[in-house]
Amino acid sequence: MDDPYKTLGVEKTASDDEIRKAYRQLAKTHHPDLNPGKKDAEEKFKAISSAYALLSDPEKRAKFDRGEIDASGAEVHPERQYYRDFGEDFGRSKYRPGFEGGAGGFEADDLSSLFEELLRQRGGPGGAREFAMRGQDARYQLSVDFLDAAKGAVRRITLPDGNSLDVTIPAGLRDGQTLRLKGKGMPGIGKAPPGDALIEVTVRPHPFFKRDGNDIVIELPVTLKEAVLGAKVETPTLEGTVSLTIPPHSSTGTRLRLKERGIAGGHQYVNLKVVLPKSDEPQLETFLKDWTPQHEFNPRKDLVS
Repeated sequence: MDDPYKTLGVEKTASDDEIRKAYRQLAKTHHPDLNPGKKDAEEKFKAISSAYALLSDPEKRAKFDRGEIDASGAEVHPERQYYRDFGEDFGRSKYRPGFEGGAGGFEADDLSSLFEELLRQRGGPGGAREFAMRGQDARYQLSVDFLDAAKGAVRRITLPDGNSLDVTIPAGLRDGQTLRLKGKGMPGIGKAPPGDALIEVTVRPHPFFKRDGNDIVIELPVTLKEAVLGAKVETPTLEGTVSLTIPPHSSTGTRLRLKERGIAGGHQYVNLKVVLPKSDEPQLETFLKDWTPQHEFNPRKDLVS
């Protein structure tokens, strides 16, 4: 399995933010929804997600850096060593002549104390309490539509064990935010509670809506006649189409505001773009040939040195 650092294209000294930024950029490029029918993109996305799942978990990352687990998260077991590999001294015990010390410098009393402590934690002979440990947090990735993130929704994800989990997407969720579902992680040991489910959300881009803070921005094509004379036209919003008044003498770049049509009290801004018809318009061409503007102006004057 590939090195997770190489998969995400980061150094081993990369910060959590650098790792998160690298993952989000790669995930957007290789996400299966944006690459339909491309098997290589799907495999690449799986590798990216697996690498991020390991490196975004501080404990797993530390274990990987120490060589205790591999890139898949599986433990790395050292090759089994036999007593003869350590020489005669390791083979001696307190019950044999010449004993001076056990493995790692433990005396027999030290080992006995260690075993007694383990027994107490596990509720064994003489134990006072049951061993308990909170369950580990489980990390998942979820890709949602732009409108679901903006307006809120409930989406179901399938867990590795085949079970499903309903995830509530709060209105206004931003790309890259992490949702915490308390108690939905790995089960605890003994009477300890389970861990939490941490779900990092990727918001898929929308064909024409763009987000700027809590504001929504859209580019609206209009005809030359609508821009010059003014008109009422339909424009899409997060909640459906509404009627928008185009003031006379508008041009490309004119910005109009729809109050509180954004996210959480934000506004929607409509940038006009004048679009000419693709087919010939003889009457318009004839008019423009004979037309002399009443007020001459140079729209490129600011570009002339």
